[in-house]
Amino acid sequence: MSRYFIKVYGRVQGVGFRFHTQYLSDHFNLTGWVKNCEDGTVEIEVQGGEDNIYAFKIKIQEGNRFIKVKEIYSEKIENVNGEKSFKVIY
Repeated sequence: MSRYFIKVYGRVQGVGFRFHTQYLSDHFNLTGWVKNCEDGTVEIEVQGGEDNIYAFKIKIQEGNRFIKVKEIYSEKIENVNGEKSFKVIY
C-alpha cells in the first residue's frame, strides 16, 4: 500500500478532470481526494497498490479530448489509515 501526492499541470480545470480522476480511482480501487487549485493546477492524493497507482497516473497523463495534461509531479507520502473512498474536494 502506497500513497502519492500528485500535482497536475495543463488544461485540467473546467473540463471534467476531477470527475474523470474520481472515475479512474474507482476503476483502480484507490482512495484519496482531488481538488482544483487557484493557480489552475489540480492536486491529488491517491492511495492503494503500487501497480494500480502507476496505471492511474498513466491514464491521468493520457487525458481525453478536453483534458490536456502537460506535466505531472508526484511524490510518495505517508499513508492515511482508515480511508475508505476517493473524494472530489470543492
